[in-house]
Amino acid sequence: MAAPNTTRVLGNDLVIGITMGDPGGIGPEIIVKALADPALRRLAKFIIFGSDEALEYAADLSEVEPFWFRFPHEKLSRDYPRQVSLADYDDYSAPTWIHAPTRASGEASIRFCVDAINAARRGLIDAVVTAPISKTSWKLAGSKWPGHTELLAYCCKSPRKAMMFVAGPLKMALATIHEALFEIRHKFTIGCVFEPIDLLDGALKEYFGIARPRIAVAGLNPHAGEDGQFGDEEQRIIKPAILLAQEAGILCEGPYPADSLFVRAARGEFDGVVAMYHDQGLIPVKMLAFESAVNVTIGLPIIRTSPAHGTAFDIAGKGIANADSMKAAIQTAIHMAKTKKKIYVQ
Repeated sequence: MAAPNTTRVLGNDLVIGITMGDPGGIGPEIIVKALADPALRRLAKFIIFGSDEALEYAADLSEVEPFWFRFPHEKLSRDYPRQVSLADYDDYSAPTWIHAPTRASGEASIRFCVDAINAARRGLIDAVVTAPISKTSWKLAGSKWPGHTELLAYCCKSPRKAMMFVAGPLKMALATIHEALFEIRHKFTIGCVFEPIDLLDGALKEYFGIARPRIAVAGLNPHAGEDGQFGDEEQRIIKPAILLAQEAGILCEGPYPADSLFVRAARGEFDGVVAMYHDQGLIPVKMLAFESAVNVTIGLPIIRTSPAHGTAFDIAGKGIANADSMKAAIQTAIHMAKTKKKIYVQ
């Protein structure tokens, strides 16, 4: 008897959920433009969690013929025959023509996210790709979560999480996220450095198929502190976190001066980088791939990716939004789901 073929992965066995984001932002437009590409649609099946009215409006703006099958969101299923299906929330009347934060758009976009996360936890979809939301809209809607990351962690009951970005050859995780620069010192601990190292190592193995990832850790201070001349956080916090990771079997090095580390990582010397604060990591990410960077939440039991940009209310409704980052987020989610599921043809 012939040995089973374990080399081909069935893309069409994957179902990717896409949340529409804020109805008044560019989310509907970039989803329509991304999935209008037949080559992308052949990679998996897709379920959009959103509003048919908003998608039709975006398709008209973009001169794209609607290509999705609409069904009531209450009848969610993995087995719809069409390549692209829409779980339509026609009971939410968020105005698509108001390109600004509103309570109605906040309520709708929260519901899209919650239902997609629950669908992923139930196995109805294999990954969640989230279009941009407005944190102000969520606040107006009375949300107890300031954004996607906190909502995902709450719904998935995940005590640990980290923000990771994929920008071409660079895969980068953050030790601190949305913290004022001068306030970082109050929350900068060995644990907050160790955690993204540990989560990045696991993500690179599980979702990107790197058996033994090599991770570089950036310093916090200029020249990585220069042996304490420009701050002692490297000795007190970062080096102990690296040692802790090494003792756990993680191949990590540093701390390295950030001004040269990202060049080395972009050239392929490292599989991943941990940056100490938001702009330290995001500046090289956006320099490398401003139009196509992808945000990934790691530490969750489900896969979640997102374009690395916001709602762009200023250009919403004009038909000029660039969908490259949404395409990249979808492609990254598919790659991660394939690697995780390992669906083989016998």
